[in-house]
Amino acid sequence: MKIEQIYTGCLAQGAYYIESKGEVAIIDPLREVKPYLDRAKLDDAKIKYIFETHFHADFVSGHVTLAKETGAPIIYGPNANPSFDAIIAKDGQEFELGDVTIIALHTPGHTMESTTYLLKDKDGKDHAIFSGDTLFLGDVGRPDLAQKMGELTERDLAGFLYDSLRTKIMPLADDVTVYPAHGAGSACGKNMMKETVDTLGNQKQMNYALRADMTKEEFINEVIDGLLPPPQYFPLNVKMNKEGYEDIQDVLKRGTQALSPQAFEAAANETGAIVLDVRHQDEFAKGHIPRSIFIGLKGGFAPWVGALIADVKQPILLVTEPGKEEEAVTRLSRVGFDNTLGYLKGGFDAWKKEALEYDTVSSITAAQFKSDLEKSKKPVYDVRKESEYLSERVKDAHLTPLDFLNNHLAEFPENDTFYVHCAGGYRSMIAASILKSRGIHNLIDVKGGFKAIKEAGVPVTDFVCPTTL
Repeated sequence: MKIEQIYTGCLAQGAYYIESKGEVAIIDPLREVKPYLDRAKLDDAKIKYIFETHFHADFVSGHVTLAKETGAPIIYGPNANPSFDAIIAKDGQEFELGDVTIIALHTPGHTMESTTYLLKDKDGKDHAIFSGDTLFLGDVGRPDLAQKMGELTERDLAGFLYDSLRTKIMPLADDVTVYPAHGAGSACGKNMMKETVDTLGNQKQMNYALRADMTKEEFINEVIDGLLPPPQYFPLNVKMNKEGYEDIQDVLKRGTQALSPQAFEAAANETGAIVLDVRHQDEFAKGHIPRSIFIGLKGGFAPWVGALIADVKQPILLVTEPGKEEEAVTRLSRVGFDNTLGYLKGGFDAWKKEALEYDTVSSITAAQFKSDLEKSKKPVYDVRKESEYLSERVKDAHLTPLDFLNNHLAEFPENDTFYVHCAGGYRSMIAASILKSRGIHNLIDVKGGFKAIKEAGVPVTDFVCPTTL
């Protein structure tokens, strides 16, 4: 028996490859399925099953394409109602895979179809659970995403989750391995560990949601406390996962069309496409197409695109570093953004060579920032998350989280210069690009973000441990 976790850091997502005696099961695959096909070929094995733990909201799964490529059935748990052919497993239904067995444990709560898959080894011993978004390491799945499916409230779903954990998962032995669908950084939970594999016994000891003496009411209150609104693209991804989607090869073919600067400019004007610049933030600051939005590939690219652009049908034109076009289109498609129309051939250098208009972002070092603050009292805007801001911040800084920047546009000065920063420089450049696209140009970005600011000796508030907030 082989178990491999195929982890994608930018999505904080874990897919799983399980092989026994030449038969393979894939759990929660990503949209691009070639890695799973290649892995099975390497083992001279056949993909027999495609298991889905639930209808994912934060990414588009590869189940439909993988089933088409292999003929393997797609398996969901009870209550699932996809538009395509699938096996809707009964609670406790068993699936044989070589010498091992996979059992569907219906664990509603995150969503009503959420299912945990229990793997038994060749001796019939419980070996591992693939818990999807039901149980994370250090946390559990948020219960507010499926409440619009009917009259259920988030408290109802949290109650179902409490029962699922205590009747299906907590009775399992402590040495059972937990393989979750997500780790730290995912918006599907609120306080996940950075580790991606653990034992159930350790989770029983340290995961707040698995406390043995916890009442259902206590569980519900703690699970829903502090939940931020989910990204707007989540329901659109659920729809694609339930109803199917365009083949990724067609998406790649369309999205990797090379456009000359003139054709690129014409496409932007004629289609209403967003110009998405995915280069490094320093390159964007030096020069970029006016009103383009920066979200760099070398960061939490896909989730930020989903959170800030939101509409998966939005046409997109790309500005990339040479050779990064296919990566950008692929990563966009993972979160359902399939309407990429092409990329700027020759990159931003080609745009400049044609003497076309371009813009820049004023950016200074943390040392310059410290010196300027001592001379003047220009306002400072912090675009980190609220928990980061409350933990430690520049004195008198205003909180305008990037996730909800549109709600704070009226707070930025119309004419007076102001500073913007994040933790390391990535998010503040995204914010700067959005502000400039809305006609707010009187900003100065602080390179290196709060880390550099603190190291430069800028006065900050006393540190408060985020876990105490």
